[in-house]
Amino acid sequence: MKNYNLMGIVIENRREKATIVQDVLTGYGCIIKMRIGLHEGTENECSNEGFIILNLSDNQDEINRLIMDLSNIDGVRVRNVKI
Repeated sequence: MKNYNLMGIVIENRREKATIVQDVLTGYGCIIKMRIGLHEGTENECSNEGFIILNLSDNQDEINRLIMDLSNIDGVRVRNVKI
């Protein structure tokens, strides 16, 4: 049976931290199958908090390294679920 790895990433200060998070994600691009980035925004205002959902390949060692690298960024919270 195939495993699915879903990761949720919250970026509390999106304007300041987004490029740092992007650099980390680029380094793990080979295990990212799907990425969705969300933030609340209206015509007049854009939220400074972001939420990213990843579907990752089943490589637990790489996932653990990704979790550690993202968790080392101040203001970033990470959770991974294997289904």
